[in-house]
Amino acid sequence: MSTLALADTAALTGRSLRHILRSPDTIVTTAVTPVALLLLFVFVLGGAIDTGSAGSYIDYLLPGILLITVASGVAYTSYRLFLDLQGGIVERFQSMPIARPSVLWAHVLTSLAANLAAVAIVTGVALLFGFRSGASVLAWLAVAGILVLFTLALTWIAVVAGLTAKSVDGASAFSYPLIFLPFISSAFVPTDSMPGPVAWFAENQPVTSIVDTLRALLAGTAVGPEIWVALAWLVGIGAVAYGAAAVLYRRRMR
Repeated sequence: MSTLALADTAALTGRSLRHILRSPDTIVTTAVTPVALLLLFVFVLGGAIDTGSAGSYIDYLLPGILLITVASGVAYTSYRLFLDLQGGIVERFQSMPIARPSVLWAHVLTSLAANLAAVAIVTGVALLFGFRSGASVLAWLAVAGILVLFTLALTWIAVVAGLTAKSVDGASAFSYPLIFLPFISSAFVPTDSMPGPVAWFAENQPVTSIVDTLRALLAGTAVGPEIWVALAWLVGIGAVAYGAAAVLYRRRMR
């Protein structure tokens, strides 16, 4: 990306971030549902769930809740992009001497900042209610890196949804399956406690490898081969979604 494109992206990202700062309830709202789920599972359902791990249930649960936080938050990216397209501001940008990719990258970087802020809020609440980690500084950096990749992958999916949506409701509806997916994974219970076909799906879908990797990193234990599976899923999904978004954007701007 050229220096001009970087400057254009920075300016448009500043515009999007100002919108969020003027309406901080976006970040708070994104964090409310995951926090409610965290408290529900820890204080209502957690006593009936046997994970087979030595730590507390909130330590087991948090990685999945963080993924749900991001899955909930990226819906706002699709929504904001759809409104920009419908309002004509994107076409107006195209008539100006700015780099075309900067419009999409501004939405992506805004999503990254907003969702990581929501993740920080949820993590803070988890710490208040008993979450403890044995992770080293390097392990925490690895957790942050995986969450960044996860946010970018889902955000590019959100961009595709925003470019193809026909209504405001349709722009955000794509996120519902993403929010539901952690429930059929190892996020809340071990997969070996599930019926055969469900367990097979849970063990072979991307969320399980990502959750298992985050859980091991946060616990300060050895990370198994799941980390490579998780990275392969994240890079693959992100690359496909980015390619689809680029093609759709070029077609939309013709």
